[in-house]
Amino acid sequence: MSFRAIRAIQTDTGVTTELVMLNDSDLDVGDVTVRVDYSTINYKDGVAITNASPVIQRFPLIPGIDLAGTVEASDSAEFAVGDKVVLNGWGLSQTHDGGFSQKARVPADWLIRLPASIDTRHAAAIGTAGYTAMLSVLALEHGGLTPDRGDVLVTGANGGVGSVAIALLAKLGYRVIASTGRQEEAEYLTALGAAEIIDRATLSEKGAPIATERWAGAIDSVGSHTLANVLAQTRYGGVVANCGLAQGVDLPGSVLPFIRRGVTLAGIDLVNAPKAKRIAAWERLAWDLDLGKLDAMVTTVGLEEAPDVARSIFSGRIRGRTVVDVNR
Repeated sequence: MSFRAIRAIQTDTGVTTELVMLNDSDLDVGDVTVRVDYSTINYKDGVAITNASPVIQRFPLIPGIDLAGTVEASDSAEFAVGDKVVLNGWGLSQTHDGGFSQKARVPADWLIRLPASIDTRHAAAIGTAGYTAMLSVLALEHGGLTPDRGDVLVTGANGGVGSVAIALLAKLGYRVIASTGRQEEAEYLTALGAAEIIDRATLSEKGAPIATERWAGAIDSVGSHTLANVLAQTRYGGVVANCGLAQGVDLPGSVLPFIRRGVTLAGIDLVNAPKAKRIAAWERLAWDLDLGKLDAMVTTVGLEEAPDVARSIFSGRIRGRTVVDVNR
């Protein structure tokens, strides 16, 4: 049976994409076939499609690091036809065909069965960004952070990770400070649960190796000088979870926050996180994420629009989550 997909192709001038019709014989290796309902657009999808970094490791390949849908066929005892499933990361859009397609065949070990309270559209809206935000919250909790310890900063607040992180932290009782370069989005961030909004410019330049204590914890998706300044202003015994590198891969700071204030820096691996950790994150998302707030941060596009939206992700103008309805 034929299905539509976006395929990335390598040319002499770079990477381009095309809308193609494929058949079941074109499906990638795996033991579970999923009828995809939705995918989503994340920062990594923009990197892959623009070839800003060699994310895609074989061509041609279907991009899209997320998919959510219904099991159509299964050779795995773990999944049955009709199961609602989600897949984030692993080899999608790198070595394995991804979610910008109406159908996908994947290894069963990569799939998570959705909690009953989350449908496939909400699962895609959460996507890698929301799942990453939940992993970051779990890391803060693992480090001993609780709402009574003080404020939590979220950098890159308008993005997918930041938007979901704010909603999660607010529901859990934290007072959230949102860092953004788009002050016109203050109403949006406040509606998600931010109690205070600061200009990202106050964090994005080289700062002191250690500075006045401001927050008990932080979720950072920016890296570089921003992360260094976040660490420098974290309170004694605080916890910072880093899950991104929008500003850069460097960390031009000092060890002083670690050895003078006992600050913990927790790294968040979203691509290869073990399945048990993924299941725990999705179970917590089912409990701790306000789906009404999630709906408020979602924009939906069709399959044909996905590549152009992914290419525009570096403009800094995309807000919240972009869901790709592959059947629209």
